[in-house]
Amino acid sequence: MNVYVLQTARELARRGVEVEIFTRATSSNLPPVEEAAPGVLVRNVVAGPFEGLDKHDLPTQLCPFTAEVLRQEARQAPGHYDLVHSHYWLSGQVGWLARDRWRVPLVHTAHTLAAVKNAALAEGDTPEPASREIGEKQVIAEADRLIANTVEEARQLIELYGAAPDRVDVVPPGADLTRYHPGDRAAARRELGLPADERIVAFIGRIQPLKAPDVLVRAAAELLRRDPGRRLRVLIVGGPSGTGLQRPDALIELAAALGIGDRVIFLPPQPPERLVQVYRAADLVAVPSHNESFGLVAIEAQASGTPVLAADVGGLSTAVRHGETGLLVPGHRTPDWADALGALLDDGPGLRAMGAAAVEHAAGFSWEHTADGLLTCYDAALDEFGGRRRSGPRLRGADSAAPARVSGEEAARPEPVVGEPGQARTRALWRRRMGVRR
Repeated sequence: MNVYVLQTARELARRGVEVEIFTRATSSNLPPVEEAAPGVLVRNVVAGPFEGLDKHDLPTQLCPFTAEVLRQEARQAPGHYDLVHSHYWLSGQVGWLARDRWRVPLVHTAHTLAAVKNAALAEGDTPEPASREIGEKQVIAEADRLIANTVEEARQLIELYGAAPDRVDVVPPGADLTRYHPGDRAAARRELGLPADERIVAFIGRIQPLKAPDVLVRAAAELLRRDPGRRLRVLIVGGPSGTGLQRPDALIELAAALGIGDRVIFLPPQPPERLVQVYRAADLVAVPSHNESFGLVAIEAQASGTPVLAADVGGLSTAVRHGETGLLVPGHRTPDWADALGALLDDGPGLRAMGAAAVEHAAGFSWEHTADGLLTCYDAALDEFGGRRRSGPRLRGADSAAPARVSGEEAARPEPVVGEPGQARTRALWRRRMGVRR
């Protein structure tokens, strides 16, 4: 979600849409306002302790977070914001109130849904609380438009949450195709200190039951049990998160218990410039999640020229073309995953053909395409809302700086910089030119 918010904000700003992101401050050293990119401001809102909070503790900070968001708007000229885009249900609760106070439309992206996660819960994992599902239903009922990552997620919003079909827009996420593209595999392995003469299967993501890295480890162990001489290495990139924090060493212990501790390499979360080398170094990327609203890792891997072995759940059936850019495995049974893993790794020419097809497939998922879809959705929301209150501009087609958008809940931390008077001036000029009155 952090990647999604920041990348779409940057792309919208390139189109002339001013974006302001509200996020909870996690350090007292953060300035109140930072510029993430030209036209993108991040407002670090003080709400609760200056530290990361468990997601179950975040609802306790809704009141102070909301209060500060409203105070920030109150310091601006009337009509400062034209549209609110909330991400995740907690931000949706804030956006719902802001929408009513500021009299602007609310667009909401859920990213994940409690009802869907609970229906596909990993064994031993903790279900999402009923309070979250109630909160999601409230936001979905109040939002002017909803954005789903895939057709499957749109169906879930309609069938499980009662969303009106004509208010749901499908806008797939993208990948930074200027960064994620094929490169020299041997050079990537040298940079990462990985063996040059082994098959490498990589998992990239949060280490928690939902993401199911244990499925890959068990499948690799089964494959090595069948063929002890197989030159196979598993690369796990990520850190414990969510319920995975309860047993942060569980995956290391599992690999050791299965007798493949020496075949599994663990790396901490990597910055984007190193992450692309992970994708390039791997022969195959595994995404064995129990649920994914889309599966950004799958697109980034394919854009880098690496086929994907994924669970046939959620948005992964959109992100991966079964039999062309990788394989989709129904369920999470170890024998099934071992069979699929072995079939791919043993077919060198087929794996290379899938890698080439993967690059072509991923080219259809860029942040530019995502921004196009978002602007269409914003225009519809503004038109519909404007029809009710007879005011408010469209975001598409402005020939100078366009209206602002509020987006949160958490954004990747940008480099610090400057202030904002220029944005206020260009916004005022744009409104005068367009004849907009507030």
